[in-house]
Amino acid sequence: MKNKKLNRRDVIKTVGLGTTAMLFPLETVSAMDSKPKQMQPLKGNINHSVCQWCYPDLSLDELCKLAQSIGLVGIDLIGPKGWSTLKKYDLVSTMCNGAEISLTEGFNHTEYHTTLVNNYLKHIDLVADAGYTNLICFSGNRKGMDDETGLKNAEIGLKKILSRAEKRGVVIQMELFNSKVNHPDYMCDNTPWGIELCKRLDSPNFKLLYDIYHMQISEGDIIRTIQDHHQYFGHYHTAGVPGRHEIDQTQELNYTAIMKAIVATGFKGYVAQEFIPTHSQPIESLKQAIAICDV
Repeated sequence: MKNKKLNRRDVIKTVGLGTTAMLFPLETVSAMDSKPKQMQPLKGNINHSVCQWCYPDLSLDELCKLAQSIGLVGIDLIGPKGWSTLKKYDLVSTMCNGAEISLTEGFNHTEYHTTLVNNYLKHIDLVADAGYTNLICFSGNRKGMDDETGLKNAEIGLKKILSRAEKRGVVIQMELFNSKVNHPDYMCDNTPWGIELCKRLDSPNFKLLYDIYHMQISEGDIIRTIQDHHQYFGHYHTAGVPGRHEIDQTQELNYTAIMKAIVATGFKGYVAQEFIPTHSQPIESLKQAIAICDV
């Protein structure tokens, strides 16, 4: 991968290759560059997706071809400009974006509400008209704000868009980030805060995007959290800890066990790979990640 220091903050707003339709089994890191010996079909228990920003060397067309060839159902974090390309390959925008101001300017600050509400009302209709379901949002940074004020402000702002979301069948999903390593000062950096917001909003059309990588850094206890609070989680992201790279045995999380826990909850949404490949063949890294998660 040419750019190993990519940060989603830098590229989230920007906008394959010939492969077989089967998946590689779990391989050792040393074998990553060699031709896999076996392949197996997807089991169908997980709806697999991938985040575009992690593959900047591929055009959206190329990534769509790759996704289609290995059985992914769609691509994450694609806004309206990319939807026609996805549809050409019979893929879904598994998490739509484009309504947000930024990752740091979110619903916890009332000064952004006018812009955010206008943006989200427009995008809710766009998402629904395109036949999609999920639209991402962000809490924003604290900037000295306490948790309770942030909750109250976010509740006020989000309630102005949720009736439209409910009417159009769109689910607004606030992403959980870690503030320890990647997103300093971000407010929705723990599940209790996010769950409290869900309870106050009391809408089936507001969920949390549970980023496994971020929450491992913030609080750990991933499987228990999923088991106890899965009703609040509408979408999942993956990446290896530490480093946000491959989800193989070079990192600390057991993604096969995590995916089994997710499946056991009856989850029918999407799981998107959001790691930054470091191996010389990033496409093989993606295939391996799908194999690990396809339980």
